[in-house]
Amino acid sequence: MNNNQLDEIKKIKNIKVLENEPLKKYTSFKLDGKVAIVAYPENLDSLIKLLKYVREENIKYKIIGNGSNLVFICEKYNGVLIKLDFLDDLKINDTTIKVGAGYSLIKLASKVSKEGLTGLEFASGIPGTVGGAVFMNAGAYKSDMGYIVNEIKVLTPEYEVKTLYNKDLNFHYRTSFLQKNPDYICLEATIILKHGKKKDIEDLMEERKKRRIMTQPLEFPSAGSVFRNPEDDFAGRLIESIGLKNKNIGDAYISDKHANFIVNKGNAKGIDVKNLIDEVKKQVKKEYGIELKAEQEFVE
Repeated sequence: MNNNQLDEIKKIKNIKVLENEPLKKYTSFKLDGKVAIVAYPENLDSLIKLLKYVREENIKYKIIGNGSNLVFICEKYNGVLIKLDFLDDLKINDTTIKVGAGYSLIKLASKVSKEGLTGLEFASGIPGTVGGAVFMNAGAYKSDMGYIVNEIKVLTPEYEVKTLYNKDLNFHYRTSFLQKNPDYICLEATIILKHGKKKDIEDLMEERKKRRIMTQPLEFPSAGSVFRNPEDDFAGRLIESIGLKNKNIGDAYISDKHANFIVNKGNAKGIDVKNLIDEVKKQVKKEYGIELKAEQEFVE
């Protein structure tokens, strides 16, 4: 991306533009690196204008939420990261929640629990946005977004706003229609919950919070679970059983607390994380014949 293109992006109205930003501000791994531009469109019109420009100019871009499953393996991302933080409207009507893609999932789980609504407790420890959670069908505790999302509003590749219903979204374990069609952008989700007892909901969330503190390395930056669990087994058990806990490449370490976590113990680079993931996959395949699948997305 050249200076003229940068100037043109800055001319688009109602967009907050930050230049030459540290990547560690935009991913939960807090990995070293730089990004040329981070853009925050303040409304749908400015988002469309930005997308049209970067696509016409063949400028590299990526729409991100909280970056909780992204690993940038480049030292500098010479493109535009687009954040939808301003798309954060929230409306609660009985058990129906309409929420913007930029809204924090943890914040939403906390908010609806105080309203006595049940069904989103699984998300209380997932550090993503609503849009990102729909995109990857985020889940935990045998539940995920596919169970509660009724419909979403998307921006199509033709810049039309369209409604996609649950049946259209092809939700499966950690995947959705949006992953296979990344030019469709989630703008808003409609979530259907149920009435529950506020104390029971809050007790369950508190119990799970304590369990996370006990079993997960929350003191270090990470992206949560690295690998999807293979059928009828656990990725962490496989990794631990072949003695890979605490193995490192640079400052990227397999956690000694939970083997399905890679943590950043200092100034880890994205390539360190990727190489460590590749090494784990190789060793597990060699020992068990199982092909582990990483939940992370690698960005160049």
